[in-house]
Amino acid sequence: MVITGLGVVTSIGTGVDAFAEGLRAGRSGAKPISAFDTTGFAHSNACEITDFEPEAWLRELSADELGRAAQFAVAGSRMAVADAGLAEEDVQARRTLVSIGTTDGESRDLDHLTALQVTEGQDRLDATVARRVWPGRLSAGIVRELGLEDVETVTVPTACAAGNYAVGYGYDAISSGDVEMALCGGADALCRKTFTGFYRLGTIAPDVCRPFDTDRQGILTGEGAGILLMESLESALARGARIYAEVLGYGLSCDASHPVAPDRDSIARCITAAHRNAGIEASDVDFISAHGTGTRANDVTEVGAIRQVFGDELPRTVSIKSMIGHTMGAASALASAACSLALREGFIPPTINHRTTDPECGVDCVPNEAVEAELKVVQNNGLAFGGNNAVLVLGRWDDDASEQANGSSQERS
Repeated sequence: MVITGLGVVTSIGTGVDAFAEGLRAGRSGAKPISAFDTTGFAHSNACEITDFEPEAWLRELSADELGRAAQFAVAGSRMAVADAGLAEEDVQARRTLVSIGTTDGESRDLDHLTALQVTEGQDRLDATVARRVWPGRLSAGIVRELGLEDVETVTVPTACAAGNYAVGYGYDAISSGDVEMALCGGADALCRKTFTGFYRLGTIAPDVCRPFDTDRQGILTGEGAGILLMESLESALARGARIYAEVLGYGLSCDASHPVAPDRDSIARCITAAHRNAGIEASDVDFISAHGTGTRANDVTEVGAIRQVFGDELPRTVSIKSMIGHTMGAASALASAACSLALREGFIPPTINHRTTDPECGVDCVPNEAVEAELKVVQNNGLAFGGNNAVLVLGRWDDDASEQANGSSQERS
C-alpha cells in the first residue's frame, strides 16, 4: 500500500510544495483570530488560514453549498489527485473509497446558526447554512465535486485521531481488494465552540504552542485539511507513479477511561499494535510524529507511553502542532502528509517555539530547526478525547526498488 498523492491546506502553506517549505523552515501559523469575535477572552491566538479561496478549487459545486471544512476537504482532494499525476477521469474509472475524519464537522456553521437563534429567533435561521451542517458532507462533497459514482463514502468522527482512523480505513479497504484507490484524511475549520471548550479547560496557550517545553501552556486551535491518495503498490508501479511512502500498518485502541485525559497504557498498547501490524520492531522507528499538543498532561503521558514501548532509547519525537496548531480531525492526517514528505525528502521537521525541554518529557524534539536525515520508518501518533488512539507506521519507498519491482514483473510476464 503506497501514498502517491498529497493535498494539504494549512496555515503555513497550501499545496504540497508550500507545506514542505513551511515544515523545513519551521514556519509558524500563529496569529490573532479573525474568524469570530474574541471579546472576553484573555488571549485569542490560533493557527487560522487567511488566504484560502474556495472558488479556486471548486468546479462543480458552489462555495455556498459547502461549509468551510468541506471546502478544505474538497480542495485537498483535488490537490491529491493532481499531485498523484491523475486526471479526474482516472479516479472515476477506479473503485474508489473516500474516507474523511473530523472532530467538529461544520461546527462553524453551527456557531452561526446558534447565534442567529439566540439573537433573532428560530424563524430567522438560514436554510442554506443549515443544509451544510451534516458532517457527511465532508466526504460527500468530494464525491460530488469529483464526479465519483458507486463509491464507498465514510466520514469518521473519532475526534483528534480521526485522520489516522480514516487512513487506516483506506488501508484495510485496499488491502482486502474492496477498492483500488482511496482518498483518505481529515478536515476541520476553526470554530468558536471548540476554541471556547479548550479555553474553559485551561488548555489554550496565551501566545504559541510549545510541545515538550518546560514552559508549555497548551494548544493553539488550528484548521485545514490533509488528504492522502493511496493505492496498491501494483497500481502505482503499473502507471509509473511517484511514491511518497509505503503504508506499513496501523494500530487502534479505545480505552474510554476518561472524557479528556489520555491513558498511558492504552497509548502504549496502540503503539505496540501498530508495530505488530506493520511487521516492525520499535528499534526500526527513525522518528515519531507525536500527537504533541503542548498541554501539561498530554505531553508527559504520551512520552511515558512511548518510553513504555521503546525503553530509554527514544527516537526523535517531534510535534508539527507547534507550527500549524491543533487542527483537530485534520491533525494526524496532516502529520501523515508531513511524515510522507520527510521520508521522501530526507528530513525531520522541527518542534518550534522551543526553549527548554521538560525533564519529565526528556525527548529530542528537534528544537526549532529541521534536520536532514536518512529515514526508513516513521511513526505517526494520533490521540483523541474519549481514549480514541490511532498510530500509523509509514516506510520509505526507494525509486530503485520501483525499478527492480517493475523489472521482476516484466520477467514474470
